[in-house]
Amino acid sequence: MELKTARLTILIDPAKKQAFDELCRTQDMTPSQVVRRLIRDYMDQLKAQAPAAAARKAVSARTRQR
Repeated sequence: MELKTARLTILIDPAKKQAFDELCRTQDMTPSQVVRRLIRDYMDQLKAQAPAAAARKAVSARTRQR
């Protein structure tokens, strides 16, 4: 768990915010917990894609050199 925290402020349609809050409540989670999980999952997904993207970039660079 992180030792320090930082604030993230977003703007969202009030109806979507209310629906999100209600969905979070049905999962017994706070909106902050859900957003932190979404961010972690998104970052993990991009990290997993990074090696493949780097490999494609290297192949493309070698192809241009020919």
